[in-house]
Amino acid sequence: MSTAAAKKHRPKYLSLPAILFQIRLPVPGWVSIMHRVSGALLVFPFAAWLLYLLDVSLASEAGFQKVKDYLGLWPVKAGLLVFVWAYCHHFCAGIRYLLLDLNKGIELRPARASAIAVFVVSLLATAFIGTRIW
Repeated sequence: MSTAAAKKHRPKYLSLPAILFQIRLPVPGWVSIMHRVSGALLVFPFAAWLLYLLDVSLASEAGFQKVKDYLGLWPVKAGLLVFVWAYCHHFCAGIRYLLLDLNKGIELRPARASAIAVFVVSLLATAFIGTRIW
């Protein structure tokens, strides 16, 4: 082992700012991270929020009207738009990962193209559904 390799300074840990701003992650890496983030968003905050709204709306006619008025607020619509993005991205990335499991598109160029396609299709679907929400 050479002395230059032994004395090379390497970080002992990576901080979040280093991961976000210093390391250049390829597009498939970002798709993977966003797939995990969108899955976490779908499970914890949004599922509970939507189930609560469903419970209130089904309890009575006044509860339904309360939820209807609540869904008319712009911050709530923004939250729904984030939910729609999380669903669309998770769905598209999941299809990509299923194809990768079948050894379709595992070479570098098709993998990058499918990662870009996931971002484009999920954002276009979110924009389309977002125009219906607003």
